Amino acid sequence: MTEIRNIVILTGAGISAESGIDTFRGAGGLWENHRVEDVATPEAFARDPALVQRFYDIRRAAIQEKLPNAAHMALAGLDARWKGDLLIVTQNVDDLHERAGASRVLHMHGEHLKAWCTSCDVRSHWRAPLADRPPCPVCGARTLRPDVVWFGEMPYRMDAIYAALRDADLFVSIGTSGAVYPAAGFVRDARELGTRTLELNLERSQGSHWFEESRLGPASEIVPAWVEEILM
Repeated sequence: MTEIRNIVILTGAGISAESGIDTFRGAGGLWENHRVEDVATPEAFARDPALVQRFYDIRRAAIQEKLPNAAHMALAGLDARWKGDLLIVTQNVDDLHERAGASRVLHMHGEHLKAWCTSCDVRSHWRAPLADRPPCPVCGARTLRPDVVWFGEMPYRMDAIYAALRDADLFVSIGTSGAVYPAAGFVRDARELGTRTLELNLERSQGSHWFEESRLGPASEIVPAWVEEILM
């Protein structure tokens, strides 16, 4: 595919599901019987910070026990070998892309393994619990929260994402529901720019009709197959 030089890849929960990480929008849209409104909004954190911190402490610990799967490894291989521009924009807050070896990764929804101090605005790498209100390693304030974008908050680095989309020859969406904006709108932005679009998903998403092509199946099978094809 010599006509393709610059690629933007959007990944969602479906790529990490085969590693044993819960999808956010499973049946009922619940994790551990908690409503989104109870654990994933600024209002929830203001109302019951202990509950929210415990919720994320459990997930922070859990992802450290998981391993990248074949889909993560394939994208890391593409990252290493692709000579043009490539950006993996992930909605996921796990670190499986990085542990697989990918370096051109942008976490638009933040990262489980970082803590954000709302006093000094510094984000620190973090693997321990936050429920016991540990001090910020920079300023000492006990105002750390998960560095995760909650509903009602602006995703990170949107300018960089849109700049990459403007220069892309191919936009690929992997394992996304097509329900969470602004990421769900990237395919329409790409189509308006004349960019080729491809969906790799377990099943058709809410935005499948926007893609020129959809390939369905487990990420661990269809992503490596696509990477092998595009590197030929």
